[in-house]
Amino acid sequence: MITEKEIIIRIAIAALLGMIIGFERERQNQPAGLRTHTILAIGACLAMTISINIAMQFTPLVPNGDPGRIAAQVVSGIGFLGAGAILRYGTSVKGLTTATSLWTMAMVGLAVGAGHYYSGVITTAMLLVILVVLNVLEKKWIRSYETISVSVTALHNPNLAEDLGVMFKELKKKVLSISLESDVPQDEFTVTVVVKTITDDPMLDIRNALANIPGVTHYRLN
Repeated sequence: MITEKEIIIRIAIAALLGMIIGFERERQNQPAGLRTHTILAIGACLAMTISINIAMQFTPLVPNGDPGRIAAQVVSGIGFLGAGAILRYGTSVKGLTTATSLWTMAMVGLAVGAGHYYSGVITTAMLLVILVVLNVLEKKWIRSYETISVSVTALHNPNLAEDLGVMFKELKKKVLSISLESDVPQDEFTVTVVVKTITDDPMLDIRNALANIPGVTHYRLN
């Protein structure tokens, strides 16, 4: 059987690996980030180790026990509960961390039910640290991003789209898409650009830069 010490070591390694992937996803502004990946990793690790131990524990009574059966059933079943905690608000997804914490606590329940009290307690403590401490680190060290729409109208400037592209490049903001609308009789051009920027950006740099674009009559930032 897997010893309690070995289970804790495996959970710690799974947590580290989960944080590595979660941090990368967080930098890419993905809805499932640092805490979500870490919680999911430690929960899955605990499920597998406990499933193996239970099969080995009852081998004298059930010689054909499957060490992966319990973990597989719990993993598929708890997903329905976690899905109920996930909500979508426009382009944002909320509740992923809650869904994974529910899933992980189901694994803790399996551990305690099988008599692995120490593993269950340690996993719960690690989950608490992840939810509290990593939340503070996320807010302090990891920037979150959002997309904004910039619509600019200019007269007598057929190079408006190119000018805006250069402007956003100089401001070091990533352009996700760009569209152009032209009123030929009036020689008026309207360009809409979707830009990736930091959350709660006051956009003062964008507004100041737009004032230097030739022919701009008005603009709108969403």
